[in-house]
Amino acid sequence: MRTERKPTRLDRVFARLDREPERPELLDAPEMSRHRFALFAGTLAFYIAIVWAVVITSWLVRLDWQVMFFRPYQQWPEIHAFVDYYVVLGQRGPTAVMVAAWLGWRSWRQHTLRPLLALGVSLLLLNVTVGAAKYGMGRLGPHYATTIGANEMWLGGDIFPSGHTANAVVTWGILAYLASTHRARRWLSALSAVTSLGVGMSTVYLGTHWLSDVLLGWAAGLLILLALPWFEPLITRAEAWILGLRDRWYARRGRQKAARRPVGPPVAVTPPGSGRAETPAREPVGAPRTARTPAHLAPGPHTARSDRSPVTPAGSRRPPHADRHPRSSAPAARPLSGG
Repeated sequence: MRTERKPTRLDRVFARLDREPERPELLDAPEMSRHRFALFAGTLAFYIAIVWAVVITSWLVRLDWQVMFFRPYQQWPEIHAFVDYYVVLGQRGPTAVMVAAWLGWRSWRQHTLRPLLALGVSLLLLNVTVGAAKYGMGRLGPHYATTIGANEMWLGGDIFPSGHTANAVVTWGILAYLASTHRARRWLSALSAVTSLGVGMSTVYLGTHWLSDVLLGWAAGLLILLALPWFEPLITRAEAWILGLRDRWYARRGRQKAARRPVGPPVAVTPPGSGRAETPAREPVGAPRTARTPAHLAPGPHTARSDRSPVTPAGSRRPPHADRHPRSSAPAARPLSGG
């Protein structure tokens, strides 16, 4: 009895991909609902509260100094090597390349530019908002602090909010935002939350950020993800413009190829030695015909090759003889020349 091979998990994955070669017709794009707007407003209030607590040097600043003096990297040195690699998940360059590669493959499979455009818009918002806050407030990091207990604001630093944390929230959270099903969105949301939480705590462990920097970084990244539905019309117009530009370029390229093609009919060329006679080229209708020069043949009966004179296109070189008759009349008998 012959049994069929049981498909593996990889076979099932490729079978599902083969069933989705094109973009789904009803792709679920998040909308700015009342629930989402309430989350956005709450996160914005939390963002402002963190900034205000640091500006007035409240209990949050005292907690920052306590964590810094605790020096977690000295308390648990055995995980230092792992944290050094894990914190790379929050660096903008490597994470943007990895996520862009995945979303580019997805765009190619679904025949849509929305995943890549959404990633580009989110990274642009991240650079503008977080970068402006960093250089606007100018807070110094724990390794460069000058006064114990101070908030270290407006001293030329660039660590408030934490860029690693905000970047981890945006780059990994965009995968959940672009998920096609609600189940995938829930799982990816939980995974991105755990990843960004780990990246933020890794910066606190290494002593490169205050705890308040990480809290503000989480809020900054979450604000960008919650605000993305407002940019969906812009993403749709940008996709339509890019695809229209591509179609116009293809049409112009097709017209240029058609203009380079020969107008006349193809001429059949017979290769030499094929045994077939070449077909003479036909003259176009209405073209004036040129008069052909008649061939001059030497009149008279056939003679031996040794007695013939060389013939050129202009005729024989011998002077004409009066005793020769045209070819149409009967030839006269020639006297024999004897010795």
